[in-house]
Amino acid sequence: MSQLSDQTVETIIADGAAGDRLDKALAAALPDMSRARIQQLLAAGHVSRMDGPVARTIDNASAKVKPGERYVLSVPPAVEAEPQGEDIPLRVVFEDAHLIVIDKPAGLVVHPAVGHAQGTLVNALIAHCGDSLSGIGGVKRPGIVHRLDKDTSGLMVAAKSDAAHNGLAVQFADHSIERAYRAICWGAPRPRQGTVDTQIGRSTSNRQKRAVLKAGGKHAVTHYAVEEVYGDLLAPVASMIECRLETGRTHQIRVHMAHIGHAVVGDPLYGAGRRAKGLSAEGQEFVRGFGRQALHAGVLGFEHPVTGEVLNFESDLPPDIEALARILAA
Repeated sequence: MSQLSDQTVETIIADGAAGDRLDKALAAALPDMSRARIQQLLAAGHVSRMDGPVARTIDNASAKVKPGERYVLSVPPAVEAEPQGEDIPLRVVFEDAHLIVIDKPAGLVVHPAVGHAQGTLVNALIAHCGDSLSGIGGVKRPGIVHRLDKDTSGLMVAAKSDAAHNGLAVQFADHSIERAYRAICWGAPRPRQGTVDTQIGRSTSNRQKRAVLKAGGKHAVTHYAVEEVYGDLLAPVASMIECRLETGRTHQIRVHMAHIGHAVVGDPLYGAGRRAKGLSAEGQEFVRGFGRQALHAGVLGFEHPVTGEVLNFESDLPPDIEALARILAA
């Protein structure tokens, strides 16, 4: 591949791609662009095949390619994202030209949606990254490849380029990302270490909730291990549990821990109505006012999608969960 200008890219189809779809062959030859972005360029008439000195516009993504064919892509500058940048403080753990890792506080919504059009992590990243966003799918926006719930704190990675977005998406899809959470849950499961393997889908009784389903959901696997037990060992009040995700479904840890009878403390959806038996009056009051699920994404590890470097990050428990642990241990 050779770069002819800031907005023009040329590539020649390799022998091994003979007979492939044009969008697939171009995506393989141009790893900095996603297949979806190439399909956009094709549909917009920005891809030409050079038949000698003559450029012939190609807009058929499913056209079959031949080895040695030369294509030129005219890539428009990335347009401004619809969400506007906002000066929201971020705790940046790592950043380079391709991606950014942040330690998200509880209370920060990741992506604009109904009821949260502003004040989100995406708004913060657009402002923080500025011109270093090369554009995801032609738009100057961060590539969100995974999310944390609003009231879950901890480590998240976002892409700043199409190449990083592609590579991270593949790692999340094949479950090669290392993700470990720490949760304070009611009671303590037996055995103290195990795996919850179920199907998770939208609850039929409450559209805001997910539920374990007998059929029709998505495969979800959570590995858990009890780190500390609070209260009587025979009848514990609560426990600190490490949860490692093999899959990443919406509300997965919250659903799985509630499913085995040990909902996350403070969880308004899956732990509502749980009372902390055996706690002092002070402890009861603290738990009632805790205000969010006691869940923190503490470990994130992956292979850098561009450089190949193995990256590992850890985040300590935030002060509110530490305080909760002290109250429960008293």
